[in-house]
Amino acid sequence: MPEALIERVARWAREIPDAPAYTFADYLGDGSRETLTWARADLKARALAVRLREVAGPGDRVAILAPQGLAYVVAVLGTFYAGVVAVPLFAPDLPGHADRLARAYSDADPVAVLTTTAVLPGVRDFAVGATVITVDTVSDLLAEEWAAVRVEPGDLAYLQYTSGSTRAPAGVEITHGNLAANAAQLWEMFRARPRTSVAALWLPLFHDMGLVATVALPMVAGNQVAFMDPVAFVMSPVRWLRLLSEFDDVYTGGPNFAFEYTAARVGAVDKEGLDLSGVRVMLNGAEPVRPGTVEAFNAAFGGCGLRPEAHTPAYGLAEATVFVAAMRPDEAVVATAFDRDALRDGRAVPYDGGFGDLTTLVSCGRAGGQRVRVVGERGRALPDGHVGEVWVQGPNVARAYWRDPLRTAEVFGATLDGEDGTWLRTGDLGVVSDGLLYITGRIKDLIIVDGRNHYPQDIEVTVQEAHRAVRRDHVAAFSVPGEETERLVVVAERSRGGAETDSAEVAAQVRAAVRKFHDLSVHDFVLTGTGTVPRTTSGKIARRACLRAYLEGALV
Repeated sequence: MPEALIERVARWAREIPDAPAYTFADYLGDGSRETLTWARADLKARALAVRLREVAGPGDRVAILAPQGLAYVVAVLGTFYAGVVAVPLFAPDLPGHADRLARAYSDADPVAVLTTTAVLPGVRDFAVGATVITVDTVSDLLAEEWAAVRVEPGDLAYLQYTSGSTRAPAGVEITHGNLAANAAQLWEMFRARPRTSVAALWLPLFHDMGLVATVALPMVAGNQVAFMDPVAFVMSPVRWLRLLSEFDDVYTGGPNFAFEYTAARVGAVDKEGLDLSGVRVMLNGAEPVRPGTVEAFNAAFGGCGLRPEAHTPAYGLAEATVFVAAMRPDEAVVATAFDRDALRDGRAVPYDGGFGDLTTLVSCGRAGGQRVRVVGERGRALPDGHVGEVWVQGPNVARAYWRDPLRTAEVFGATLDGEDGTWLRTGDLGVVSDGLLYITGRIKDLIIVDGRNHYPQDIEVTVQEAHRAVRRDHVAAFSVPGEETERLVVVAERSRGGAETDSAEVAAQVRAAVRKFHDLSVHDFVLTGTGTVPRTTSGKIARRACLRAYLEGALV
């Protein structure tokens, strides 16, 4: 088993004490930069750990309800030093996710809460009766009382609450060994240079991708990360690119929608002075990667020095800490056109340009430091070219779901004929073709009408391209029970440009497009207002939540 990653913070504090570790760009404030050196990060983590030990012991959960910033990083490091279990969440003032926060907080049952003075009133109102510690007021002098405690790889490091796209948020138990293994796997994939390469990010720290990439990766080899608030990115995505331009050897990442959003929002004036030639890897993960997004992003910023090979499609999930597979650095993105009918029947057949429809999928590469199998319904590994559930095995795979032994056994306890050990059932459908992994969809999201499988993301793309009044990337397709078979329902937000368009006209064109390209009848089409289609905290369409809202009549 690998060593606990947190032990390296003290190592870098000794070997490179004045080197920058964590830099926060406060674009929502005065625009200033604040940096923690490795020595300061170690000092503040020790001080917080001393304070935490006054109220919590080994195995106790401590919730982090803080805004994006250095205090959040210190909160994570401090819990690791103290040997308690971190619960990375977010401040109660984050709009649109109050129910998720309440459920996760209640499920974790923390003994204490870490926050900052800026959001203290809201946290006190939310966590009534809890012991609340403001990270930014803990005295550094407490570090003198620090007595190190050995952190074992098998010890629980934190509970990573899933985005909840198909069910209520669940706490994934990530051990210190899981974190160290996955950080090392990511490091190898990035081919980063020790103490030289820099990460530039905006991902939320309570999300698995943001937590590992921002807090954990710099620990691997004493590197620096520069990061900002996600809201600052949404308000002005060029800030992300300008941050990347500051470094000669930099890596970053985000979900597909971020690349599409940035390409659409950053204009010619904003591009002046951008130099993206130092970007080594732009990891594109957390949701399906669209070929059009990759092409649009590369076209938009190729003139700024961005290499097409920097765009790196990847696949992962919280149950595997975060990272499972990716294209290798300097490999071109691989987008393959498959026969849609064959894909629905469970076979990946390259489209030959003849009759029928096609589905273009972007490969997320190969597994990095772990084993991946595509498995059929009978629990047997399938040969290449056949669609099945993606199973994963490796030191990065989490050990369980928090306080849910039945679901733990179902998801983490799978076995394969002829293979040793247990496997993680991801719930994702995928296929290996020419040695590369492609993700085709979620099992629970699959739409089955008259015995034929349909991937919702295919239908959603067709719908958003059917009429300009449909807002891009704000469409949810799902099925509801019918008398003899499932029925297709599509919910779409209205775009700004289509505000005055007649709803009946939009519905007619959507129904015609779905019939033409998918041979499906739309049972019900709902054109609704902005912000109605629910999304997870990672930006993915929450189809199950949209289904519930539809059945409850809550969509307007």
